[in-house]
Amino acid sequence: MEKKHTSKIELSVELDDNKVPEQLHWTAKDGGISNAEAKAMMLSVWDSKAQETLRIDLWTKDMPVDEMKLFFHQTLVEMSKTFHRATQDEKMSATMMDFCDYFAEKLELKKN
Repeated sequence: MEKKHTSKIELSVELDDNKVPEQLHWTAKDGGISNAEAKAMMLSVWDSKAQETLRIDLWTKDMPVDEMKLFFHQTLVEMSKTFHRATQDEKMSATMMDFCDYFAEKLELKKN
């Protein structure tokens, strides 16, 4: 019988006295990441039984607002690409990317 490989992704959150994240670190040994620092994270998991998305959204208290805006924009772009890979829905993927462009324009993230 073939032995299955298990891959782990570990998250570490250091909290202050008010339970506000001060430091975030993550490790994904199969990806070559070991205790890398992060300022923000979004984790979504699908609960098939309940038919709902469960989420963990964290950011450190020193995460700059301008970086948060970039983080959201880049996350939306990557979600659009993932949606396309998962569904092959060209029309909706293009609509999602249009929204990403609109989002970036309104936040003045792109240079003209």
